[in-house]
Amino acid sequence: MSIKNIRLEVMQFLEKNVDSFVDQFLIPVEKIWQPSDFLPNSESNTFLEEVKELREIAKDLPYDFWVALVGDTITEEALPTYESWLMEVEGVDNQERNGWSKWIRQWTGEENRHGDLLNKYLYLSGRVNMREVEVTTQHLINDGFDIGTGTDPYKNFVYTSFQELATYVSHNRVSQLAKNFGDKKLSKLCKMIAGDEMRHHLAYSEFVDQIFKVDPSEMMLAFQYMMKQKIVMPAHFLRESGQKISSAFEQFSDSAQRIGVYTANDYVDIMQKLIEKWEIDKIGGLTSEAEKARDYLMKLPSRMAKISERLVIPAESYIFKWVEPARL
Repeated sequence: MSIKNIRLEVMQFLEKNVDSFVDQFLIPVEKIWQPSDFLPNSESNTFLEEVKELREIAKDLPYDFWVALVGDTITEEALPTYESWLMEVEGVDNQERNGWSKWIRQWTGEENRHGDLLNKYLYLSGRVNMREVEVTTQHLINDGFDIGTGTDPYKNFVYTSFQELATYVSHNRVSQLAKNFGDKKLSKLCKMIAGDEMRHHLAYSEFVDQIFKVDPSEMMLAFQYMMKQKIVMPAHFLRESGQKISSAFEQFSDSAQRIGVYTANDYVDIMQKLIEKWEIDKIGGLTSEAEKARDYLMKLPSRMAKISERLVIPAESYIFKWVEPARL
């Protein structure tokens, strides 16, 4: 039997438990928070006063903070790309509306709230050029992305396990920074988004854990493959108006590192957390090739940590069209 057919069988085997995954890791629509819970109430007589207060507090937030927040927002707003990509994964059948497609639709429903909330906050803050933000978002959706996984579910679930934890780190750090700058409401809404991302990380990492139990060697090789080629961020093709693909991502990354929202050390830390979570040092029944892959993975975090120590982040900020320093 081919590797592709084995993967399909494993996905079909795990599909039997999708309902339990939904119950465990997602929250019913009627019970979960919605963006309007954390924004000024437009139906209230105090709406304008609430917006004025929001804008006043927003004045104290520094340039790199706004760049990081805008970049996080744009990443969340490119959700159509992520849903369509996951729907193409082997074992997911949206036409038959199987268990995996149910999971992806409901995961998408939860994720959709993040971009809505952050977009509305940015709009009300008066501190960003919303048209430029919208242009970048449309470019990111139009350009799509290639994360190097193809339709392989093993590689895709490694990616989502890593990426959901990375977005948790980013939103949680923004929340902490907003609190330090005195913006308690922004801090709370980012913390709520971070909470969703952590639940989603736990779900996708559980999927990988389940695959390790039934197809350990191929899962180990898929993990090694993704770590060797490195995890590409969803916003890797980020660009502003008039720019070419991916021309702005490095500058966005520099801002995020300068202010401590997401750093090279975080990348290494997430890698180590996944290695420990899946307890790859204890997995038995591996082929010789998979054993070598495990050895590579066990040594990789320390190697990457040494490389990250040598990184030099530019002290000066690139001036994005999204945020105008003079207005801050």
